Amino acid sequence: MDCTKSDEKSLLTLNNDMIRASYKLSVNEIRLILIAIAQMPKSEVGKESEPLDPMKPYYIKKDDFVRLGVDPTNVAREIRSACSDLLDRKVFINTPIGVLGTHWVHNILHFKTDIFEELKQKYPNSKYDEDFIQQLRKHNLLDSLPLIAKSDDNVMARIIFHADIIPYISELRQHFTQLKLNEMAGFSSFYSFRVYMIMMQWRSTGVVMCTLADFREMLDLTDKYDAVKDLRKWVLDTAINEINEKSPYTASYDLTDKSGKSGRGVKLTNLKIKFKAKAKTIENKTKNETERDQNTADMFTVEGLNDNQLGRIARNPSFVADYNHLVSSTSPAGQDTRAWEFEMINRLKKDASQFKKRPIRDYLEY
Repeated sequence: MDCTKSDEKSLLTLNNDMIRASYKLSVNEIRLILIAIAQMPKSEVGKESEPLDPMKPYYIKKDDFVRLGVDPTNVAREIRSACSDLLDRKVFINTPIGVLGTHWVHNILHFKTDIFEELKQKYPNSKYDEDFIQQLRKHNLLDSLPLIAKSDDNVMARIIFHADIIPYISELRQHFTQLKLNEMAGFSSFYSFRVYMIMMQWRSTGVVMCTLADFREMLDLTDKYDAVKDLRKWVLDTAINEINEKSPYTASYDLTDKSGKSGRGVKLTNLKIKFKAKAKTIENKTKNETERDQNTADMFTVEGLNDNQLGRIARNPSFVADYNHLVSSTSPAGQDTRAWEFEMINRLKKDASQFKKRPIRDYLEY
């Protein structure tokens, strides 16, 4: 088996704004979405790529779901479940000028279970080819012809993404996070997928820090699990336990107040997730692995700077003096140097345009 090709098929790329977007999907819906995104053309550094056709279809096979841990005997039902409501699902993305609300998909086609056998009976030989092609053209399904010609009932669904979504999931060259589908195989909770995706945005530091309010918004929990104990039980514990059991990482989390304190009588408002690669994962790393190297500038960074360099910039006394007005003196970033560093790295990645007092690279020298 060619591991490199397998990794490429498993790799998907999301804009960081999409990682932090607010949405709720079923576990089968997020499986279907991620499988389709993984099929998108990958950008190559230094090479111009052809503009992506926003109406390009992506096909979902039974094997795709099985590789994500779905029981082969139930896979057809699981895909049907994913297709049933996906057209109505919405996602809300923070942009520089406001929140963009849109749908995930433009349309979705769930193939009938026995469609390929039916077609072979209805159009048994080349005499009927033109009639068949006309029928496909009538329903705008001509692109399905190569799959139908193979009579492969492994193909279960076809989706076309909504045009508004395309810029956040394809041809990305900066401010993005790479994920591997095979690292999420076996996840059975939507929350496991989401927490894992958020973790991977901070893979180089191994720490996620955010307010509970922001976390609730990202997972569309603003009207659910109001009690912190319920949020722990049904969301955080579920996700962290599954990530520890089924992914290449171990993770833990703490809930604190703004100053980092916890305990009886303390109002818990902040979340901190710490994670690291399991020892076996580290041992098995190869030079072909796509995971980020902290010492190599890549497209996760601002102006070609990696996280180590951004951290150095954030610690520069001149940078602190220039931008300490951006945070409240009572916030974690205003009281703790490490929290300040994480906050500034996040802001630099999200919108570097607010740091204009001098060229960012100037802060590297001190």
